[in-house]
Amino acid sequence: MSPDARRLTINVNVLGVGQRPAAWRSPDIVPEAIVDLGHWQRVARLAERGLVDAIFLADRPAITDPRSRPVQYLDPLVLVPAMAAATERVGFVATASTTLNEPVELARRLFSLHVATGGRFAWNAVTTWDVEAMRNFGIEELPERAERYDRAEEFVQAVRALWDAAGTREEVRHRGARLSFDASLGIDPVVPGRPAVVQAGGSAAGERLAGRVADAVYSIAHDPAASAAHRRAVQAHAAAAGRGADEPRVYPGLALVIGSTEREAGERFEHWEHQAPPTYSLRELEKALGLDLSDVDLERPLPDELVREAEAGGGWSEGYRRVLLARIRDERPTVRALLRDFGGYGQRFLAGTPERIADAMQEWFDAGAADGFNVMIDLFPSGLEDLVDHVVPVLQRRGLFRRGYDDADLLGRFRRP
Repeated sequence: MSPDARRLTINVNVLGVGQRPAAWRSPDIVPEAIVDLGHWQRVARLAERGLVDAIFLADRPAITDPRSRPVQYLDPLVLVPAMAAATERVGFVATASTTLNEPVELARRLFSLHVATGGRFAWNAVTTWDVEAMRNFGIEELPERAERYDRAEEFVQAVRALWDAAGTREEVRHRGARLSFDASLGIDPVVPGRPAVVQAGGSAAGERLAGRVADAVYSIAHDPAASAAHRRAVQAHAAAAGRGADEPRVYPGLALVIGSTEREAGERFEHWEHQAPPTYSLRELEKALGLDLSDVDLERPLPDELVREAEAGGGWSEGYRRVLLARIRDERPTVRALLRDFGGYGQRFLAGTPERIADAMQEWFDAGAADGFNVMIDLFPSGLEDLVDHVVPVLQRRGLFRRGYDDADLLGRFRRP
């Protein structure tokens, strides 16, 4: 592969002990894994062995009920330095909210991680729609979507101004519609550059925000045509903001179950799906669509009246709901089939062999539908071992993925051809 060849970016979304709801029941997992730094460090070392670009750490600053699915309880900004200390090259993307934080304090924490990791850090800027998380920060009512996204754009721009002034001893004076401060970080930029900014732009407002401020964008499209359209929309917003159209790179989510044969992959999925609480997937689909599905016939398509109700609003997010409703309208699957394909819990789901997974990645990449992928693994460590030892070599043989890390920081890695 030539140094200038276009190649895939692969980020691994580490959801506790795995994306499957019953992953915690795996015999490979110790009960305290999600609060054991050793677990996170082992995952980081394994990802680095696979030459992945970055580990993505989501966050929900509200405690969930562990009886159905323990996910993650440690703050990503605590996990990053621990994982970085156990590795040398892999990057880290950590989530922090523009609604629940203040820009000066957060800018300092994030820039500190950029310096401490030697440039291996990126910030996933989210607006937060979770009412329980809001209440943990003393916010009783969820701000309107437009307000949250307007604040997010101003917030990211303010943080970027603080980063740009690091080491200059100059104070940043910001007077905006929602934020006002006079401040400096007081940190010397001993590591050049700045953290990359990541955003998940699924709705129209999200696409606009992503195009205007993000270096990398996570998408939830389920097919190449929709993903390509999303990528073009983000690029158009970037160009309109005076940026290069190709500056924001788009990484669709891809939830994987990997097997040496198609049958093995299917059996692995079915086994762990049946280990979860029996109504788990149905309850998650209810949340995504904003519906009560307790009385639906699983062997028939979702009734038209419920589709119309979902179209009227509600659910996790506008982006997730839009993608799911497009599939329901276009394909009219039975609820049972929809639940199986909802195995990605909002992300595109694929169970198959390493070759089939590489084929899907290459199809999207060659079609201009993706610059890479945000991969969700079913179980840690076994699923990640399958990605590293079986999928990555297929991509390398096809000239689609690196055979060694270069010297670029994470922002530079995202900006490679």
